[in-house]
Amino acid sequence: MNLHSNETDDPDAWYFLQPGTRIEDYVIESSLGGGGFSSVYLARQFTDQRLVVLKEYLPRRLAHRTWGNLVMPNSSETRVLFIVGRKRFLEEAMVLTKFRHASIVEVLNFFEANSTVYLVMTYEYGKILGDYLREKKSSMSEVFLRRVFPPLLEGVKCIHSQGYLHLDIKPHNILIRQGGDPLLLDFGAVQPYPYNGPPKPGKVSSPGFSPIEQYHDTNAVGPWSDIYAVGASMRMCLDGKLPPSAKSRAEKDTLTSAVRSFRNKYSVSILETIDSAMSMNPKDRPQSAQEMIDALKR
Repeated sequence: MNLHSNETDDPDAWYFLQPGTRIEDYVIESSLGGGGFSSVYLARQFTDQRLVVLKEYLPRRLAHRTWGNLVMPNSSETRVLFIVGRKRFLEEAMVLTKFRHASIVEVLNFFEANSTVYLVMTYEYGKILGDYLREKKSSMSEVFLRRVFPPLLEGVKCIHSQGYLHLDIKPHNILIRQGGDPLLLDFGAVQPYPYNGPPKPGKVSSPGFSPIEQYHDTNAVGPWSDIYAVGASMRMCLDGKLPPSAKSRAEKDTLTSAVRSFRNKYSVSILETIDSAMSMNPKDRPQSAQEMIDALKR
């Protein structure tokens, strides 16, 4: 995709700012991709030349970019949803400033510009776990699992202790830094816990990693929901492939237990913990991040 010119037939190019664009105190270096709700950039802070990650609220189904880089709703019908989403994006930024943990991405700043909202985060060198698993196409070692997931769970415990759930933990939201230190990314699905409000529009679910309760408009999600996602992420490290979705497992569970599939390759404590974390019944899972950490240490 050519991001250096607006003269392109690629419709996705319009969702990204061009290199050299300045917003407030930041200059866009390049695009880092994006999802259904945002565009992500590598940027440089103008005053001290520090590299940062800039996340821009731009929901593909609801809005578009104009020539002046303004982000505008697609229609009067999408305007309300766009404004609600923008407000929640800003709330995500404010929530992230509450978390201070080595395994959680650090928010440096957030601001409004171009009729939308921007989130500024530290830029970390590393490899996205999901990309690494796709390229490797084989199982990870037990040493790797014990190096990555206990610290990641400590970060999850920090989130829960502040009264929030992540609700989108998966290998593509885990950065592995040099030395194996994990960093949990993307808090776009974060939700207070306990949550007594109405169901959120555009609720996030990631097939293979979201537990069954996340597919229903109920308030049944809790710390055990993030535990399922961590267990599924660990299972992908064993299989090298995407776990079956909770919806398909609810209809017919064909997933062979980790204990049965990998008993000659990994410690029983790791395999039993993965199986427990991926239980379809939330009550059969570890009920907290600390409980899962303790199980891994058995």
